[in-house]
Amino acid sequence: MGNTISDMSSVFQGSVLLGLIFCVVALLTYRVALLLSDQRRNPSGLPLPPGPKGYPLIGNVFGMPTSHQWLTYAKWAKVYGDVFSFEVLGQRIIILSSLEAVQELFEKRSANYSSRPRLPMLVELMGFDYVQGFLPYGPWWRRHRRTFNQHFRASAVLKYQSVQSRETRAFLNRLLQSPDRFDLHIREALASSIMAITYGIKIRGFDDPYIVNIEESIEGISLAANPGSFLVDMIPAMKYVPSWFPGAGFKKKAAYWKKVNQKVVELPFDHVAQQIKEGTAGPSIAGTLITALPEGDEHLLAEELRIAQNVTAVAYIGGGDTTVSAIRSFFLAMAMYPETQRKAQAELDAVIGSHRLPEFSDRSSLPYVNALVKETMRWQLVAPLAITHMATGDDVYAGYFIPKGSIVIGNAWAILHDERVFTDPGEYRPERYLRDGKLDLSPCVSLPQSSEFSLSSPSSLGPPPTDAQRCR
Repeated sequence: MGNTISDMSSVFQGSVLLGLIFCVVALLTYRVALLLSDQRRNPSGLPLPPGPKGYPLIGNVFGMPTSHQWLTYAKWAKVYGDVFSFEVLGQRIIILSSLEAVQELFEKRSANYSSRPRLPMLVELMGFDYVQGFLPYGPWWRRHRRTFNQHFRASAVLKYQSVQSRETRAFLNRLLQSPDRFDLHIREALASSIMAITYGIKIRGFDDPYIVNIEESIEGISLAANPGSFLVDMIPAMKYVPSWFPGAGFKKKAAYWKKVNQKVVELPFDHVAQQIKEGTAGPSIAGTLITALPEGDEHLLAEELRIAQNVTAVAYIGGGDTTVSAIRSFFLAMAMYPETQRKAQAELDAVIGSHRLPEFSDRSSLPYVNALVKETMRWQLVAPLAITHMATGDDVYAGYFIPKGSIVIGNAWAILHDERVFTDPGEYRPERYLRDGKLDLSPCVSLPQSSEFSLSSPSSLGPPPTDAQRCR
């Protein structure tokens, strides 16, 4: 018995050692190849963007922030400049902290920066290939983007305003009945609204199985979305390691979330398809997509079906969680700044009165409320870091060499809290978006829309502000 245990221990130790040797050899090989490649492609010897120094081979592995990365990056930007970089296990990561840099690279040079870095854990193993923001640039990405924009752009969802109004009123009633559960009420209201518009499904509270699946999917994104969260992101060949191999526990996690994501993509969509067959389906975006599916060409049908499933599934992932965060920030601001709340209430009373609730048609008559919404989006940014981009070719910007394959991230939080643009950026001040009692739509104050550039094109950022356009 003792010999058996000893033999098993030796085998296990040998497996662990083999795993470590595999990782080290793979990393060394990758690092040497990367250095040689960079030297060949940068004959002028231009410097890389500056940044914190790391260790040989592993780079800044031990210096990476594990939470609130945007705050650390903002501090580093004050030391190294608006464009700085660092390296993690051979992967160059470049952070953009100015509107000018974001517009130049993500918009004017979009052909080189529209793709996404390879995310073996998130996309290839966990099954998040249904999220457009994680897809590499190409025909498949463009087809997803075209379909999503066609059915989810602002003008396309106007016909669902009655659903939003209904769910908002239900939310307010629940809030009056149990204000101490306001966070749950917020999440339930957004989930109910999105599921009704996207699938025509009326959920049974926040513990509805559809919502439970979606929330688990969001948890998976939080776990693995940041490049380098798992070693397999830095050494993609590890995706082929069997799940029983030492250090391959990530494979079991990936298999679990892959099943969750399959439910998110297929179950509500299949429910709508069945209702259409039975003639009981109500209006929904999924229903519109299903009835428009092509006939005859089975290959094209399969592709269009998958795209339809993906763009509807991503509706909650892409908008639900960020909207919940924005409403939470609103509650916080109203508690911290009661005078602002009084001003907004006074405008509502003056324009609408006390006998009805606001309607969408009232929006243009409420400049202070609109300014309040803009300031909420700026003050506590719901998406402080943009979705990661990847340089598909070598580039030069501001005298720095940007190697092909670099991960490039826009720090939206730093941009919207830039003291060179916003006076007292930490203060909650809706008045910064008002001029002569009207909503100020100058280039400077269009900046809060940049919170969306993590999910869409940075064109929403607007042109860079000049000193004359400095926000108050």
